[in-house]
Amino acid sequence: MKPPTQGHALILAAGMGTRMKSSLSKVLHPLVGRTMVGHVVASAKAVGLQPVVVVHHQEDAVRAALAESGAMFVRQEHTRGTGDAVASTLSVLPKEGTVVVMAGDAPLLRPSTIEKLLQCHGDAAVTVLTVCLDDGAHYGRLERDGEGAALRIVEAREASPEQLALTEINTGLYCFDVAWLREVLPTLQPHAHKDEIYLTDTIEIAAQQGRVRVVIHDDFSEVQGVNDRWELSGARQVLQRRIIEGHARAGVDFIAPHTNVVGVDVVVGQDVSIGLGSVLEGTTKIGAGTQVGPHCHVINTVIGTCVNLHSHSVCEDAKIEDGSSVGPFARLRPMAHVGTGAKVGNFVEMKKATLGAGAKINHLSYVGDAVIGESANVGAGTITCNYDGFSKHKTTIGAGAFIGSNTALVAPVSVGQGAIVGAGSVITKDVPQDAVSVARGKQIDRLDAAARFRSRKKS
Repeated sequence: MKPPTQGHALILAAGMGTRMKSSLSKVLHPLVGRTMVGHVVASAKAVGLQPVVVVHHQEDAVRAALAESGAMFVRQEHTRGTGDAVASTLSVLPKEGTVVVMAGDAPLLRPSTIEKLLQCHGDAAVTVLTVCLDDGAHYGRLERDGEGAALRIVEAREASPEQLALTEINTGLYCFDVAWLREVLPTLQPHAHKDEIYLTDTIEIAAQQGRVRVVIHDDFSEVQGVNDRWELSGARQVLQRRIIEGHARAGVDFIAPHTNVVGVDVVVGQDVSIGLGSVLEGTTKIGAGTQVGPHCHVINTVIGTCVNLHSHSVCEDAKIEDGSSVGPFARLRPMAHVGTGAKVGNFVEMKKATLGAGAKINHLSYVGDAVIGESANVGAGTITCNYDGFSKHKTTIGAGAFIGSNTALVAPVSVGQGAIVGAGSVITKDVPQDAVSVARGKQIDRLDAAARFRSRKKS
């Protein structure tokens, strides 16, 4: 990501967004691993602009969501329109230079489009990005004179029928000369019907001075704002397609890409295969040659090379080393660590536990707060009883140890290297190295008792 070198980006994020019908501020709605406004901030930073976010509604929440983004914040005291929002930022802007104004609800904007606007700006007072639509709906229209020169932007609610018939609309992306903007903003007058100051009025002033430029964009979907839940779902689809296509062109195989969810910060290596319906989120990293089966859910997990993550497995805040196998139907909870070449089988749950290289937990087990040594084998149905109702306790299993099926290891307890624990045992004391330990009730066989029992029941 480029350092800020080209000026500032003012990101307008003060509004409520009532059409979202949500208690959450519109710009904070999650969108493929970031908030809506987070995508806008990231695009600004990608072209070397210092983001300045204008806040008001749910100000504290917006600041918290972007706390690590490097953005600056300015409060708009009274939400009196876009002109007032930009005026509120003048105290943090330099006396001269270039500033880009962006909408906080336009998360699909590509950095390349911002760069194009900056390149075309030159010595203009203002450069505005427009698109052409057959139906301009509620968007402001750009009006031109008979020779095609830009005259003004007219908001839809104030436009005449003739102006509403115009097909070139304002996208809300502008580039301004800061010194000129400082002179012009105090002269703008509020529009009577809403008592708001419109930033679009600067276009007419710049046009009168011969200092306005217009860049016509060819992709409306990229610059469209998100105003309600349906438009949010559409934006999610577009972003998801971009992300998956980027991974696919870099060497990742998606078996059914339209069924996958991949977060914007996910890193995937070459020759990885992603199965139908799998979801990859957060800071997940997947090494080359790994196979992710159908319907897996992976969150903030580091997966090594040539791992086989079988279907319907869930991994969160975990680490899986090279060449290991997990699942199907496995669950790795936070701080689960699967060593190189180890195996976690079906219906196995791990939490805050380390499985050593080459070790195996093949079936139907819960292992929590534990360290399992290299090449150890944990039999089906084994449980580390790590919680006594008040505190968590640790279980340690040495390298090469064998734990028989249906064993309960009552922590704190350790099983020594190379030891064998008989099936069905309840282990409450440490097992020495290379010992064989059996802790279960003595088997008693009463000959012919079953026949006598049945006979009594039938009589």
